[in-house]
Amino acid sequence: MKIKELRALSNEALSAKLSELRLEASIERRKIVSTGVSSKQVKIGEIKRTIAQILTLLNERGAAT
Repeated sequence: MKIKELRALSNEALSAKLSELRLEASIERRKIVSTGVSSKQVKIGEIKRTIAQILTLLNERGAAT
């Protein structure tokens, strides 16, 4: 997700998106462990980057989770 799109969201929407992404990341990690396929590593990297961006925005706004 682009940072411009994230900046347009409210704190509540960012928190909801954060929970959704954390769940998605854990699901992807389980898929890799169970199948042994590492093709999802790029997707996990993108998810982790978006999570970091959301946390940064929330900290900038003073609304840490």
